[in-house]
Amino acid sequence: MKTIPRIGMAALLLVLAYSCKEASESKAEEIVTSESAADAVSSSAAVEKKDSNRKFVRTADLQFKVKNVAKSTYSIENVTAKFGGFVTYTNLQSHINEKEETRVSQDSILETTKYTVENDITIRVPNTKLDTLIKSIAKEIDFLDSRVIKADDVSLQLQANKMAQKRSSSTENRIEKAIDEKGKKLNNVIDAEENLAAKKEQNDNAKLNNLSLNDQVNFSTVSIKLYQREAIKHELYASEKSINKYRPHLGLQIWDSLKTGWYMLESIIAFVVQLWALILIGALGYIGYKKLNRKQQ
Repeated sequence: MKTIPRIGMAALLLVLAYSCKEASESKAEEIVTSESAADAVSSSAAVEKKDSNRKFVRTADLQFKVKNVAKSTYSIENVTAKFGGFVTYTNLQSHINEKEETRVSQDSILETTKYTVENDITIRVPNTKLDTLIKSIAKEIDFLDSRVIKADDVSLQLQANKMAQKRSSSTENRIEKAIDEKGKKLNNVIDAEENLAAKKEQNDNAKLNNLSLNDQVNFSTVSIKLYQREAIKHELYASEKSINKYRPHLGLQIWDSLKTGWYMLESIIAFVVQLWALILIGALGYIGYKKLNRKQQ
């Protein structure tokens, strides 16, 4: 008698052990998947090298599938803020692929909607945190479509802008000095002032270009496109009452038809009465014609 409980206990322990093993394997598989995704999206182009005189503008373009676009969007935004970045653009949309209505009862309709959720996100993050940010975002990846990471060396361009700015400043000083010392004729002064304004504009453009490049160097731009598997939504709602329910019964329709016909007859009689003068003239003409015809005979 004690053998059966012992066998049941042993079976229960085996089931529990198998369940724990499956859970641990599933968890381990998720960890491996996350690590693989992180390795897939990471790149040396996203790493800021220490003690380097070169300046790089780093950009990343990612497109991948997630399990839930809304949750992944919130997670990416939180990670961005955590690493000192900020979101410059986000466009979360649901695209309806198909919609169908099925009448399940006399007063109920089941609406079935098939839709896809997508989001385009653009974020800016400090260049030193770009690789860390990308690895953190990789945890949301269910399937990676594409990953493009660029590191454009702008060191020479920055130096060229500085040199152009320096030359422009030197030219400005010489022109200003020439205007003050030698500018006597009005036309000469106007031409010199216009030349000076053009040089100042060149100087400002070079300065603004350098500021823009430095901003792109200090903060990398990451463009992300998220999407999820097509989802299906079922919604049951009450159908509108048919207008046929408000139609009168047959007897009332016959009675209304009789009244309508009588009204039409009244209208015809009234119209004929309005023509009494023409009828009278016609009758008198007919009588006169008859009398004339008899006299001739």
